[in-house]
Amino acid sequence: MVIPQAQLKANAPRVLLVDDHEQNLELLEAYLEELNVATATAADGVDALRQIQASKPDLILLDVMMPRMSGFQLAQKLKADAALKNIPIIMVTALGEESDVERARDLGIGDFVTKPVNKVDLLNRVRAHLGR
Repeated sequence: MVIPQAQLKANAPRVLLVDDHEQNLELLEAYLEELNVATATAADGVDALRQIQASKPDLILLDVMMPRMSGFQLAQKLKADAALKNIPIIMVTALGEESDVERARDLGIGDFVTKPVNKVDLLNRVRAHLGR
């Protein structure tokens, strides 16, 4: 029996993509199309926080450098909230400084994907976090 695509997505894990560059969001969405996940997007940390509070995603792919609220600031808010602190986060960043990695790890984020994003690496990490 073939399950309709709309039904697959309705029951799929929810992944929130957060990046202030539309092209990056489109690329991430395109990469994730081959997985049975439902994606939503946010252009900055403020919008992402609203979405996360309204509809807790199963995974967040989070850019670091954004206007209004950086990825680090958003992660700090999420980790301080008992209802949201266990949502896994994969930082997607062009930052390669060891201090940035340390700062993220101090916030409880242990997974990173660097830009430009490698599709195979991204899909493997998403699958691992979603238990697939």
